[in-house]
Amino acid sequence: MKTIGLIGGITPQSTIMYYQVLNDLASDMYGEKHSAKILINSVDFGEISKLQTAGDWQTLAIIMVNAAKSLEAAGASCIVICANTMHLTINEVKTAVQIPVIHIAEATGEAILEKQLKKVALLGTKYTMEKTFYTDVLRSMGIETVLPEKEDRDIIHNVIYNELAKGILSDSSKKAYQTIINKLQNRGAEGAILGCTEIPLLIKQNDVDLPIFDTTTIHATKAFNLSK
Repeated sequence: MKTIGLIGGITPQSTIMYYQVLNDLASDMYGEKHSAKILINSVDFGEISKLQTAGDWQTLAIIMVNAAKSLEAAGASCIVICANTMHLTINEVKTAVQIPVIHIAEATGEAILEKQLKKVALLGTKYTMEKTFYTDVLRSMGIETVLPEKEDRDIIHNVIYNELAKGILSDSSKKAYQTIINKLQNRGAEGAILGCTEIPLLIKQNDVDLPIFDTTTIHATKAFNLSK
């Protein structure tokens, strides 16, 4: 197995999930004693969050580029940015390294098309929902996205940063997310993208009627398959 490079810490909670998924896949494929070959460059989420709020994506791109370069220099065969939102910087990262950088939206789009769906809901941070870097990728693949209303986008975003990023899971937030997904289903969504890598901590397939797309697992699995 080749070595996978993770840009983690965005947040630690989701990085743990990536690490777990990759090791479970390695164990399933190679035998229970085996684990995945992983390098992690863990950035400071406090700094990342502050720069996101300030809209300083140029500095964020520099941080991501430096993290990717260090992973490449350490022997990683590919790069995974362990956060949907930080794919805002993926073009800069791709330009800076010679190894593949796996796009989470492309991997998710492939999973959606495998289920032959064309219209899906997108839940994530405000940056992921309101900017076009994610929906543009899906649109290029023939997939239409349905976004929550502004009030619901605020709820989703605040739960991510104030609860899920800290490992806090509340029943009230789960119910709020379920209600939002039901609204999106009523607007024609055939599936729901959990477009923040922490959301799968809160929402599982048996919590909603729509097929869900766990971007953390999808992204990690894509990296694993490329590393075999």
